[in-house]
Amino acid sequence: MSAKLAPDLPARIKRWARECGFADAGIARLGLDEDLAHLRDWLERGAHGTMGYMARDPALRANPAGLQPGAVSVISARLDCWPAEAAPAESVLADGRLAYVARYALGRDYHKPLRARLKRLAERIAREIAPHGYRVLADSAPALEKALARNAGLGWIGKNTLLLDARAGSFFLLGEIYTDLPLPPDENPAAENRCGRCRACLKVCPTNAIVAPYRLDARRCISYLTIEHRGPIPEDLRPAIGNRIFGCDDCQLVCPWNRYAQRTTHPDFAPRHGLDAARLVELFAWSEPEWSRRTEGMALRRAGYRGWLRNLAVALGNAPPDEQTREALAARADHPDALVREHVRWALARHGADQRQAPGGGSIHSGAASASAAQSSAGPRPAT
Repeated sequence: MSAKLAPDLPARIKRWARECGFADAGIARLGLDEDLAHLRDWLERGAHGTMGYMARDPALRANPAGLQPGAVSVISARLDCWPAEAAPAESVLADGRLAYVARYALGRDYHKPLRARLKRLAERIAREIAPHGYRVLADSAPALEKALARNAGLGWIGKNTLLLDARAGSFFLLGEIYTDLPLPPDENPAAENRCGRCRACLKVCPTNAIVAPYRLDARRCISYLTIEHRGPIPEDLRPAIGNRIFGCDDCQLVCPWNRYAQRTTHPDFAPRHGLDAARLVELFAWSEPEWSRRTEGMALRRAGYRGWLRNLAVALGNAPPDEQTREALAARADHPDALVREHVRWALARHGADQRQAPGGGSIHSGAASASAAQSSAGPRPAT
């Protein structure tokens, strides 16, 4: 047991994590009472929208033993996911004819590579320290993963509610290993909050979803609306969505700390099918079988085909007016799905009105101009 609790154990686990493909790792302190209170307040405000699973047994998220019997320690690890090969986010956002997909979702579904690396790390710990009961979590169970990562010294929770690291920004994924080994918590000082007086993320959010520092209303968040939400997108928010068809990176793109974000060349995160800068009209023409084939093994499946068409209809409604766009929308005006049909007709109505253009060719409603301007002064862009 003394070998298992050796003072250099956190450093050894960090080294093994890097050898397994992670950018960093740490052992978390388990004090999560304040974070649980914050979650409960968020739920009471209804800010989780239609994500009913968020409200199921909130206390379980702060109880490791409830997710893995006997668990007394949590190892948090981060995996860089900003693809080096992707087209510049700013140029895609500035062109209303192109579709913007959150950069973490351009390649393979992140759950799979994240889980595989976590399992390798858990097995390495079993070989090097002792056999142990464990469970790996890759965004696959109710956990306060950002709070755990903060407690493991991997960064601080920023005003945009994402985890930030002074050396790596926020373009990374988080995963955990819940174990029954009594590991000594990491005391890395990197968890100090360094947002200071910066409010760039609050100012740039296209839909004003960051309603206050450290408070996000999912009901207004483009990532929620285009991925998790299954019903109609509120009409008053549609113009602000611009050309974002799956997720949104704006609050990360303007974050000054993302000038240090690390790009990854791992093939798991390389863009597939040209989705880093694809044309809206081309994606809107995909049949359901073609969509199923092209999105196989990708996080894009989360939205479903009808959600895909709904999101693209909104983006086309915000696109610069031209005959090809109108024809693409008209071709689906009588779509059998009422959700898709309503969004297509909204988009067609938009093209029947006067469409003023923003500098660079994008719709004035897209939010792209403000995102690009803020990005140019704040530095690079960004997850999850």
